[in-house]
Amino acid sequence: MQNSANNGDIFERVLDFLNLTEPARGELRLMEAPARPLALLEKSGLSETELMERLAEMSGLECAPDFKAAADAQKIIPIKVINEYQCLPLGADSSSVSLAVALPPDADMAKWIKAVSGKTPKWVLAPAVKISEAIAEKFGVGADSLSSGADDSFAYDDADNVEEDENAAIIKFVNEIISRAMSDRATDIHIEPQSESLNIRYRIDGSLVPVRVPDNLLKFKDAIISRIKIMARLNISERRRPQDGRIGFTMKSGEEIDIRISSLPTMYGESVSLRLLSKKTQPVGIEDLGFLPDDIEKVSKPLARPHGIILVTGPTGSGKSTTLTAFIRKLRSPKIRIITVEDPVEYEVEGVNQTQVHPEIGLTFSSVLRSVLRQDPDVIMIGEIRDRETADIAIRASLTGHLVLSTLHTNDAAGAFARLIDMDIEPFLISSSIEMVMAQRLVRKLCFCKTRANLDAEYLASCIKSLNIDPSEIKSDLSGICKPVGCQHCRGAGYRGRLGIFEIILASDELKEAVLHRKTAAEIRLIAEKYGMRTLQKCGW
Repeated sequence: MQNSANNGDIFERVLDFLNLTEPARGELRLMEAPARPLALLEKSGLSETELMERLAEMSGLECAPDFKAAADAQKIIPIKVINEYQCLPLGADSSSVSLAVALPPDADMAKWIKAVSGKTPKWVLAPAVKISEAIAEKFGVGADSLSSGADDSFAYDDADNVEEDENAAIIKFVNEIISRAMSDRATDIHIEPQSESLNIRYRIDGSLVPVRVPDNLLKFKDAIISRIKIMARLNISERRRPQDGRIGFTMKSGEEIDIRISSLPTMYGESVSLRLLSKKTQPVGIEDLGFLPDDIEKVSKPLARPHGIILVTGPTGSGKSTTLTAFIRKLRSPKIRIITVEDPVEYEVEGVNQTQVHPEIGLTFSSVLRSVLRQDPDVIMIGEIRDRETADIAIRASLTGHLVLSTLHTNDAAGAFARLIDMDIEPFLISSSIEMVMAQRLVRKLCFCKTRANLDAEYLASCIKSLNIDPSEIKSDLSGICKPVGCQHCRGAGYRGRLGIFEIILASDELKEAVLHRKTAAEIRLIAEKYGMRTLQKCGW
């Protein structure tokens, strides 16, 4: 054993060495051991490399920022021990085993490693994030939970004990899947049964990423789906019809997560999708959405009006609810009464009266809106206009002195007018009430590991031509265009985070006239461009 095995409480020495504040120390002491390395990284304020080097200085251990797990790692150390201590075997010989750890090990850890491996441990320090990701990628998320449904080191005579342990393993596995998704910044989890497997995928920055899962997961398929349905209070015996529900989930760190559940019967079982929303999500202001400077000015004018309708359009997951919430935050004032009707309430806004619909008890958008109008609101925010009745109430509310904000599912801003006409709303009501329609999308941002693309002039010219952009409008330096690379920070994707692009139509007399005469979306788009609308493609450029 190297320097740190016999030095008492190593973790307390780490806290002293890093000179952390007492509140931070208290939080770290309360955490379970596997969660400490990543939490310490956050609390210390150091980068991964700096923290690793500081710990190496304290303990005398070597650093291994780039390491590779042993091919037979699980044979050297049981997966339960690997997860418990967040230590990854790098290799072994007849007498010793080399392990990557994020924190200097204590005597108890050294004792257990020696007991289960029969070899003397040799330690190297590595980044906590990289160790956690390597364990998940090699063994799968929650592999220790479902290694056998029970602890392999024990034999049971009582069948009830085996069943209890399997139930606990399923619960732990589902919790691990959700926790891992949140740490990876996923917005959705998709659990999809296939004939020979159970696929689990995360949606991160808009792209689906497969999750490595244990090889023996298939035999737990039904139990995993049932556990999620129980958490969402769904009917576990109903497997032929789609169901929707909601879970309130609390992370080990205390962070509260709101999860929307949707189950769908498929050929090989029920496919379950989970939409994740952290209640700790930082408030987003209108300046944080990604608007270009002149777009902020365009949006601010209709928001300052006392009545009318503002619509935000786009597909599911394009950030419409985030945009509406940013608008509400801009509008809120002690002098203005704001009421929202949402499904669900995704962001809590202080000083705003927020209502959640419950269709199962008849509390729909349209039924709630009738009551809202009797509450003397100045501003009404409707989560989504889904049917003619809701659209009709929203438009009539705007014509009687209310500012109404809502969303609509269309591909572009011009398509919103045609969509409302399809709902049998009279064109004269649409033209007299709509003040602004904004379409939006979320595009991925390059990670800081990006590099210069060095695109040739001919390729750039073809790109500009395909976007219908006048070359004379381009004022930026095209040599600065970059391309993705991929690093540890972005998990090799080359992208991290997303940004909004927008297409904004402001009501003009000519546009209102076109709506009255039921002009097509293409004709309305041409009129909007004439009055300064920037298309999604041009905004993206």
